[in-house]
Amino acid sequence: MPLLEIENLTVQYHTLHGAVQAVRGVTLSIERGRALGLVGESGCGKTTLARALINVLARNAAITGGAVRFDGVDLLQLSGEALNDYRWRRIGLVPQAAMDSLDPVYRVGGLTPAEARERAARLFALVGLEPTRLRLYPHELSGGMKQRVVIAMALALQPKLVIADEPVTALDVIVQHQVLRTMRELQETLSLSLLLITHDISVVADLCDDVAVMYAGRIVETGSVREVFAAPQHPYTMGLRNAFPSLRASSARLVPIEGYPPDLASPPNGCAFAPRCPFAVQRCWGDDPVLMPTGGGRLAACHRAMEADVLRIQAPQAFARLEATGSQAVEGGAPGGGIP
Repeated sequence: MPLLEIENLTVQYHTLHGAVQAVRGVTLSIERGRALGLVGESGCGKTTLARALINVLARNAAITGGAVRFDGVDLLQLSGEALNDYRWRRIGLVPQAAMDSLDPVYRVGGLTPAEARERAARLFALVGLEPTRLRLYPHELSGGMKQRVVIAMALALQPKLVIADEPVTALDVIVQHQVLRTMRELQETLSLSLLLITHDISVVADLCDDVAVMYAGRIVETGSVREVFAAPQHPYTMGLRNAFPSLRASSARLVPIEGYPPDLASPPNGCAFAPRCPFAVQRCWGDDPVLMPTGGGRLAACHRAMEADVLRIQAPQAFARLEATGSQAVEGGAPGGGIP
């Protein structure tokens, strides 16, 4: 049984302009001892999904359906002290903008008894920090050091699962590599399960075993990191890969995905990616695809997933045509002679 099972989870934000459907029926699982990367553009619902798992959402947010089972227990059915037994103790969180989450008026070691200080020193050593750093204030630490402090805090109560939300954002590439290497070593040494949230697919490729691609509040593709990035089956994943530099193909032109994600205050009919997809056909505009097995333990939510081998070949040119025209796909097919 997976350590974490998310089933048909939905989350809404209540705003002055109505309800915004940030997470729309997400089903996902994380196996014990494995690292899952959750990728997608900003605003696709990644952080909301992560915070919903332990119900630390904003005041105007509400979980409106689904289940979140951790070790077989549905966390959405718990409240108060029962839920607090899981927060931090069994599920650790490295929040987004973690470097800014330390209290500037306290030393990073806190005001703790001797035994707790000893435990903090061991945690610092675990993440590659000298125990002497416990005497410092946050402003006396570099960005990479502060990030390691927050990771140590997430590990303090020996959780089984760590959720890391954009853990290396705003760090330079050298420090990114050091922090990611530390996280990978910790995950393997402590047999942790890890949910890594990022918009950077290179981070997932470096750190994770499995990947889930999220778009407009839904999961559109899942599978092993190696298989998904080598042979994506959803056009959105193809677009992400083509928009990211590769050391193996340094001369290849980067092709952005034209357009913007949809307004989730009024989600579109059919596939949410259809307006930006060069391979959209008439069915895509009216029939919302569901996440379906495509073989080898992989899932994809695309009406044309079985044609992925052909679409991948055409993807760089097809996305480039959308960029060149500055337009989005039109109902009934792609502009400029996309594959029908």
